[in-house]
Amino acid sequence: MNNRADFLDISQVTVAFGRSRVPVLNGIELKIARGEYVSVIGHSGCGKSTLLNVVAGLLPASGGGVVLDGKEVDGPGPDRAVVFQNHSLLPWLTCYENVKLAVDQTLSRAMGRAERHAWTLENLALVRMAQAKDKRPGEISGGMKQRIGIARALAMKPKVLLLDEPFGALDALTRAHLQDQVMQIHAGLGTTVMMITHDVDEAVLLSDRIVMLTNGPNARIGEILEVDLPRPRDRLALAADPRFVAARASVLEFLHHRHTAPGLAAA
Repeated sequence: MNNRADFLDISQVTVAFGRSRVPVLNGIELKIARGEYVSVIGHSGCGKSTLLNVVAGLLPASGGGVVLDGKEVDGPGPDRAVVFQNHSLLPWLTCYENVKLAVDQTLSRAMGRAERHAWTLENLALVRMAQAKDKRPGEISGGMKQRIGIARALAMKPKVLLLDEPFGALDALTRAHLQDQVMQIHAGLGTTVMMITHDVDEAVLLSDRIVMLTNGPNARIGEILEVDLPRPRDRLALAADPRFVAARASVLEFLHHRHTAPGLAAA
């Protein structure tokens, strides 16, 4: 990908909590291009979600910083929308109202009332949830709740969509359907995506690059894998594709055998 420095630039990000002398993350350096889909993977406790929270502006870095489209990230903002593993929908609002609330909060100056209504419906349709717009979260399945969470995030017109293990709590079939839907949305909108995941197959299927973190604490980027698979991608066709198999094997090999930070292998 070209012009990685021109869009999302994560520069020497270090995060330490309390008085600990050992940081959770140490010197994370990553540049993401506009429209690129990047997954971050690693063992539990390596700081994947911590890194995403820094990019989201929910957590300050102890050192280094993040620049998005030429502007330094110094707190939460509508240019970065987050979808968590827990859908975080407001239970007393309908699906339509959950999405519309985000639209009203972020786009009221750019759109009139009728436009915001139409935009809300358009994003519900994008995730195939228009038929459930009047239902409340307690009346729909977990997968449907995640669709609403994705619709709400996309409706904010963010520059970057941040996904924190968004499919981790779902059954395998629902997860596969949502992965396919996210691929379609990414292809159609060209959205820049940074996704945290622990699922190797998911990372290879969805990503342009996979960033592998070493074990924490003091986690660093151990390796970055370019995923050389053409788009659009078909999961069934890819299952036997030697490029998919090789990429999957490369990530697994790192996670199982080379997950220690360079220079610390003998520690």
